[in-house]
This record gives sequence, structure tokens and C-alpha cells, in this order.
Amino acid sequence: MTLSTRSLPLVNRRRGLFVYLGAAYIGMWAAMSPLLASGYRRGDAREETGALEQVCIAAAMLTPALAAIFVVRCVERSGRVRDSLALRWAKPWGRGARACLIAFVVPAGLTAAALVVGAFVGRYPFGGVHWNGLGAWAAGAVLNMLLSLPLFFGEELGWQGYLFPRLARDSDRRRLIRAYMVTGAAFALWHLPTLLMGGQYPGRPWYMSVPAMLVSCILILPVFTWLRLRSGSVVPAVIGHAFVSSVSVDMVKEFADPKASLDPLHMGMAGWPGWIVTGAFVTFLTLTGRLQPSFYTARTTPHPASTRRPSVRVRRSRSRVGTPGPGQGGAG
Repeated sequence: MTLSTRSLPLVNRRRGLFVYLGAAYIGMWAAMSPLLASGYRRGDAREETGALEQVCIAAAMLTPALAAIFVVRCVERSGRVRDSLALRWAKPWGRGARACLIAFVVPAGLTAAALVVGAFVGRYPFGGVHWNGLGAWAAGAVLNMLLSLPLFFGEELGWQGYLFPRLARDSDRRRLIRAYMVTGAAFALWHLPTLLMGGQYPGRPWYMSVPAMLVSCILILPVFTWLRLRSGSVVPAVIGHAFVSSVSVDMVKEFADPKASLDPLHMGMAGWPGWIVTGAFVTFLTLTGRLQPSFYTARTTPHPASTRRPSVRVRRSRSRVGTPGPGQGGAG
């Protein structure tokens, strides 16, 4: 697959990037303004979100997609939105299904590993596994995640569908590294209004939560990008993001001592145990070349030699059949 956007004029590409980031950030602040004005602050990781909070969060999560669609249609004028933002199902169908399954399995494994690391060093208050109700809990968590998928399309159509491909522009090494870093940082700082209200790190001041969010997003973004690259679709990235933001958080609560306080900075994917396991996985993806778009292009593009040999054989066979040999007359 390819992330090429070279067909776009440079002026349109740069203007589109600025318009996209401006619209996504303004939309986020506007969606969060009712909560900011009311002085809302989340003080505990076990605290449930109210109706107003859920409405504001849902509106905010849709802003990156709306910004991306606006730029593609009105600024770049680069064709169909679905093609421009990779809003498609991987083909064949079985390949797409496998990609979506991996988008479940990998974040689940990373979360479990993070909990093990936290428990091993005594930072995660592991309360044991309640086998009797585990199946019902898992089914409910996955169902809630699937119901929230449209909101995560709202985010990933912006970050993986629009921003990362425009910054990466094929496989130039330095540009690719910059694309990962800039997209991860933009993804993190877009959450600034929620960070100021204690959203991801309850009870932590902004000067601790903002750097923590930067580290988390810069590390997890390559995982979402890998899911997008290997499938050629944003759908697996959406599923992976939804898992990390919902089921992964529920796993932290489900397996913890119900009486213990929870600090996301020290447990789960958003804390330093998650940074360790995610960093190790991203290192593996980097060393094996799986974070480069060319890795997947090379796997799906036939080698030039394999495309030439059949034609050579055809020409030789034709020369034997069509040229009169000894004792053969010409036509007529």
C-alpha cells in the first residue's frame, strides 16, 4: 500500500494541514466549553461520567473527522472522501476480518502485560480474577466498545486517515519519523481541554498530565498506524483506539482491588507500565520495518523479473510457431 499524496499541489497540501489542525482544535475547545465554564473537574479514576460530560465528549471526538472531510472536499479537492481518508474495508474480506481481530488482540495483550508489570513492582493493586463473572464482563465491555465505534471513527479519520499520510508522504526515513512524532504530539495536545479537567489523569495537575499524555500518544500512535498500514484501511486503527480508550481502561478497574485507589499514571496503558510494554512493541515494529509503508508495498507488488519472464517465453514460442521451418512453405 502507499500513503502518497504527491498528486496534491504543495500549496493545497500545506493549507490543508493548517486548516485541518485549526478546525480540529477549535472544535475540541468549543465542544468542551460547557464543562470548562462550569468548572468541572474529574477527581477519581472510578468516577462515572454524567450526561453532559458524555455529550461534550461525543461532540469533541467527531471534530477531527469533520475537519478532515472539510479539508478534503473544500481545500484539497482531492477526490472521494472515502479514498482520501482510507475509509474502506480491507480486501479480501477475510484479510479485513483478521486485521480487525488483531486490533483486538494486540491492545489486549499490551494492557495485560502493563498490568503484570505494575503488579510486579507493587504499583497496581491486583485483586485477582473473578472467573465466574469474567465472561459476562468481557461481553459487556466489548459491546460497549462496539457501540462507541462511530465516535472513534471521528478521531481516526482525522489522525490516521488525514494527518499522518499528509505528513509521511511515502517512505522517506526522516519525514516518516517526523510524521510519527508530529501526529502523536498533535493527537496528545488536542486532548488539552480534557487534561485540564483531569480527564485522563484524575487528581494530577496539568504540568504532569500533559507530558504524560504526550508520551502515551507518541508511543501508542505507531501501533494504530501499523494497524492502518498493514490493512490499508482506518477501520482496524479505529478498533484498536476504541479498545485502548474503553476496554483497556475497564480492565484496569476489573482486575484491581475494589477498595484500592487507582492512579492511571502508575497503571494501565496510560501510565509508565504501559509505556514500557508499548515501547517494546513499537521497537519490534521498527526493527522489523513494519512501520514503513514500503514494507507493505513490497509485499504486494510483484518483482519486475517475475513480470518479464512470461512475456519472454510467449515471444519465443510465437517465433517457433509463426516462422516457416525447413520444408514449410509460406502462406498462399
